[in-house]
Formats: sequence, structure tokens, C-alpha cells
Amino acid sequence: MKAKPTVVIAGANGFVGQAVIEELEKDYRIIALSRSDKPNTENVEWRACDLFSMLQSEQAIHDADYAVYLVHSMLPAKLTQARFEDMDLILADNFARAAAKAGVKQIIYLGGLMPHGGELSRHLASRLEVEQVLEARGVPVTSLRAGLIIGAGGSSFRIMLRLVQRLPAMLCPKWTKSRTQPIALQDVVRAIHHVLGNETCHGKALDLGGPDQMSYIEMMQTTAQTLFNKPRFIQTVPILSAGLSVAWVRMVTGAHRELIKPLVQSLKHEMLATPCEELAPVLKNATPFREALIRAVEAEAALQEPKAVKKAHLSRSDYWSRAPGYVVSIQRLPLPPGHDARWVAREYAEWLPTLLRFILTVRVDENRNVTFKLFGWSDDLLELTYAEERSSPDRPLYYITGGCLAGPDVPEDHRTPARLEFRETPDRLHVMASIFNYRPTLPWAIYRFTQAPIHLFVMFSFRQHLRRITEQLDAREGKRRAALSEEKFPKKGLPSLGSRSN
Repeated sequence: MKAKPTVVIAGANGFVGQAVIEELEKDYRIIALSRSDKPNTENVEWRACDLFSMLQSEQAIHDADYAVYLVHSMLPAKLTQARFEDMDLILADNFARAAAKAGVKQIIYLGGLMPHGGELSRHLASRLEVEQVLEARGVPVTSLRAGLIIGAGGSSFRIMLRLVQRLPAMLCPKWTKSRTQPIALQDVVRAIHHVLGNETCHGKALDLGGPDQMSYIEMMQTTAQTLFNKPRFIQTVPILSAGLSVAWVRMVTGAHRELIKPLVQSLKHEMLATPCEELAPVLKNATPFREALIRAVEAEAALQEPKAVKKAHLSRSDYWSRAPGYVVSIQRLPLPPGHDARWVAREYAEWLPTLLRFILTVRVDENRNVTFKLFGWSDDLLELTYAEERSSPDRPLYYITGGCLAGPDVPEDHRTPARLEFRETPDRLHVMASIFNYRPTLPWAIYRFTQAPIHLFVMFSFRQHLRRITEQLDAREGKRRAALSEEKFPKKGLPSLGSRSN
């Protein structure tokens, strides 16, 4: 018998990932990626993988034929100094690079519906950026864009359910009248199965929408009527800001602010799917909203998850973020034109002592290893060892290997080594300066109010430094182009009216 093709699923632990496994395991061998070990089954091999690590990403998907990417960032450490879109960019770039190295034939990405016109919210802009990052490494990508997915275990679905369960009356911002097309989980996984291995879908972004176009208010009213046979009083008001909306949703549902805020911001747009021929066979019999809702609630009850598990899910936390003493920090910096990430790393080491003069000294040896010292103190503060074999001009990597401010790795925590990297974004406009799995030696309460804010101040100052260099180079380039234009097309003086011949 011919061997089944292999599909790697990133985000296999999520509610969509688990449903995709059930859909595909009859026809494919599945590699399911998770940050913790799980027992294998006949057709599913679970592999522990931290997708923030490019090395682990490469090792996890080296023998895959196809990939399904369902990852959205969660809090990776007790202290996370990073915007969700920056975390999502690095996760997607690691996966795309690893997929290209493994020779993966297609990546299927589940993103969000895009509004027709208007400025994108942070949430939707990040989803679009992830599409572009996945495409940038040469592997054909099929993007499936969906709005609210109605299925057991979904965070957006659980937030809506809790609001309807707990509030008999609600004041909502006026943009909750915006229409969208919720879609059933089973229709989403059928669509993934349909486009998997389908070369006609390569390089395309396809919209997923259920048969019902409805506002968010109508969804909540329908949910209340269907599940509790009771209406809910919902009134829109023009003065309720996004910030207030986030606050009361967080208070009622217990969901994390960084989960609610981008979702609330996205409500400002109408999120309607554009029909496409490629998905017509799947969506012609798509599940109506009421039926999808009843199925999802029944499946949610069947999960029998403890309250603590659901609370951790909506708070965007897991073992990795609860493990004590770890820090992740990601800062997006401008990349001056004509330079690469390796130059930025070198510039950082040369610039830092000028910011903290008379306080800090920095030494870079012939192997690019970096040592930080307090001025006049013999002990090292931090020691960074350059990883030559894992580095490239667009991504220099340093392991944090010593110094009195760096705590030792703890094998029992199953974390990748502490490291610092400078990574170019695929558009070469920015560099991501990232610290992963750093374990400070200072007591946590002291670290939070000393070293942590100092690091943010330093990175803010370095960002301003790079911005000034970028502006200077842009101005110089503008003058050069103007001079070339003048040289090629010199301005000719116009004759005076008095000298014009009749």
C-alpha cells in the first residue's frame, strides 16, 4: 500500500487543531505539534515543540509533506514584554523557514476575514501580516479567512456564551451592529481538508462564511433565545469606548485583556465573506448558525473541562506562562536601509556604552561573543555566546550563557536555552530584537521594578537611535536622487517676454 502523506499541524492542541486531526487522520499521517508531550495514536504522532525556537521547529516538521498552521500567540512567560503581533510574526517566520527547509509542499493558514475598505484593527492587521510572513519563504500558502468560529473550546465562542449567560441586559458600542458571517467548526475543518494538496488553491486567500449574515447583537440575541428561551435586553450607546467595552467584557467573562481588546477593535468593521468557486463544494451546504450553536454547546458540555482549565484558557495562560521566573521580551526596531540584522546587533553593542556611559562597558571578541560589565567591577553582568552555526546575516543568534544577572537553565522546566536574537522581518523594514526564556537572578519583585523597566528604556532609546540613522540615510538618498535627476534633466531657463521675437 502507498504510504499516507504526512501533515504537520501547528496548534494541534487548540479546538480547531483537535477537530482537524479527527477530520484528516483517516487519509493522512498526522504530526501534531504541542508544547508538551502527549501519547501517540495509530495515525497521530505528537511532538513537543516550542515554535519560538527555530531549531525545534526544524526538527519537528522535517519529514512533513503538508502543513496546517493554526497558531495564535499566548503568553509564553511569567513576564512577557511583547505585543501579540510581534510574537505572531516570529512564530510564523520560524514555521515558514522550517517548512521551506523541510520541502513542505503547501501551508494552510487559518486567519481572519478582512473588511472591505477601512483601516484594519491590530488584530486583523496581524492576521494579514502572518499570511505575508508565511508566504515570504517560498512555500505555497493557502489562506482560509474566517470570522467567528462556532465550536466547543473556542475562546471567542466562550466569551460570547459567558456574556449571554451572565448578563440579562447589556450596553454595547454602536459598532456591535456590524454584520459578520459566523461559521461552524465542522465546516472550517471540511474546508481545510478540501484545499489540502489542492494546487489550484496555492497562493490564494479564500473567505469562509456560514449561510447567515448577522450582527453581533443578533448573534447574542439568537444565542440567548436558542439556549435559554429568554431574550436579552441589548442597547447600543454612542459613548461606550473600546476601552470601556474591554473592561466590562473582561470583568464579566474573566478573559485576558490582550485576548478581548483585538476582538473588540475588530467589531468596527463588517466582516462578510466574499464567495469563491474553490470553496463552493464545501460551503453550499454550510451549517446554519442555530444548528452550529446547539452542536457547539452540546460538545462544550461533553468536554467536561474543570473550571480552572477554562479559566486558564480565557486568561491566555498555560504551564509556560505560570512557570516562575522566566522573561520573554520582543521589540520591533527600524532597519536602516542598506544594513542587515548582523549590523544592528553590532551597532547595539557599540551604542549601548554611549547611552550608559560611566556605568556599563561592553566587550566584543573576535568570535562575536559579547560581555557586559559594570564600569569598574570585575564580574560580568551578562555573557552572550555567538551561535555561529545557527546564525545568518538576517538573524544573528546569541545564547545567554553566564553573568551574575543570568540564572541557570532548569532542565525540569523543559524550556529551550535563554537567548538573544536580532531577526529581520521578511519585508526588511524592521528587526525583531528578542530575548527568550531569560531567567534573572534578581528576586522577582526587585527584577520587575528595576532590570525589567531599564531594559524597556534601553530598547526604546535604541529604537530612537536607529530611527535617526534611518531618517539620515533616507534624506541622503533623497538628495542623491535629486542630484542625479538634475544631472540627467537640467532645468532650462525660460526666455523673457521682452526678448521673444515676433
